[in-house]
Amino acid sequence: MKIVKAICSAGRTGFFFDDQRAIKQGAVADGASYSGVPVTPGFQAVRQAGESISVMLVLENGQVALGDCAAVQYSGAGGRDPLFLARDFIPVIEKEIFPVLVGKDITNFRQMAGELEGMKIGGKRLHTAIRYGVSQALLDGVAKSRKEMMCETVAREYGLTVLPKPVPIFTQSGDTRYDNTDKMIIKGAQVLPHGLINNVKTKLGERGELLREYVSWLKKRILALRIQDSYFPVLHLDVYGTIGQVFGNDNYRAMADYLEVLAETARPFKLRIEGPMDTEDREKQMVALAALTKLVDERKIPVEIVADEWCNTLEDIKYFADNRAGHMVQIKTPDLGGIGNIVEAVLYCKEKGTGAYQGGTCNETDRSAQVCVHLAMATRPDQILAKPGMGVDEGYMIVYNEMQRIIALINAR
Repeated sequence: MKIVKAICSAGRTGFFFDDQRAIKQGAVADGASYSGVPVTPGFQAVRQAGESISVMLVLENGQVALGDCAAVQYSGAGGRDPLFLARDFIPVIEKEIFPVLVGKDITNFRQMAGELEGMKIGGKRLHTAIRYGVSQALLDGVAKSRKEMMCETVAREYGLTVLPKPVPIFTQSGDTRYDNTDKMIIKGAQVLPHGLINNVKTKLGERGELLREYVSWLKKRILALRIQDSYFPVLHLDVYGTIGQVFGNDNYRAMADYLEVLAETARPFKLRIEGPMDTEDREKQMVALAALTKLVDERKIPVEIVADEWCNTLEDIKYFADNRAGHMVQIKTPDLGGIGNIVEAVLYCKEKGTGAYQGGTCNETDRSAQVCVHLAMATRPDQILAKPGMGVDEGYMIVYNEMQRIIALINAR
């Protein structure tokens, strides 16, 4: 089976590109936008529409393999690739990548994805978003050529088994952390609510009191709204380094004391805290997370630390897992480039006994979310993010429904 034609189309994502540096420097929320001057190269506004590029590979039999190139909300920050705009990168894909793919035989996914990862233009690797989307299309192409689902392709090539069992879905609230949590509880999300705790004064509290109050509210709300007494979702909160801001990035004892209070407040629900500190350096972040994780374990505090910032690439994820810098690592899917790296990251974390959170960003598309479900059903991470968007309903629907389709088809066979 050959690729006979390749086509691009510009698209929108499920959220926005936000200039994280400008926000940290004081850009103020103004309705759905931000007032202020952008500071990260490429941004024309502090918040602007998220963009994607659909890559369509036409096969000999007329079928079309599809993948979506997309980048994270905070592009250009934290060591990530620059802002991903369709007008800038469609010419790159059409000029540099399509001539290599058109006329090529579909072989196996691992080989083709590996070749894509190794491509360079002017001595530089392809943008992570390009590798992300094109590799999705390659996986779809291999699956279509073999008349199998994408999850079956991954399982076959990596020696795995697709089980007809769901992977826990993690939903994120954005700033609407109360109304959106109600949606999550009603829909029965297994992990919730993310919370977007990214400001000390308004969300964490100068002594951590605001987050403690929110955790208390979460517990009471779940108990009030749940239909079945057996519903015990995991409480997973992303605090964007604010705990370290309040107690000190290297004051592990004080942070552990606070985490113990939060864990007791959350009881009987399991608690995960993502990004307790942000040292703004990969090595320092690894050391700090490893030290806090060790102390939490020694004190038997019932909370799991989740690594996120400065743990972007496959190499980063291996480094953090090797050093037990966190009980769980977020595998932020677009940051890894080719989706083969997502497979490798999940499997590596599982091998090392580190929790694997197959995440991503609200700034993806329906297509990239669907492909990620197939990866998760083959590799079985501890949880997968509902995406794209911040409205809960749409992202949860896309991920849940694709998962249920796979389960139904596996059972039917």
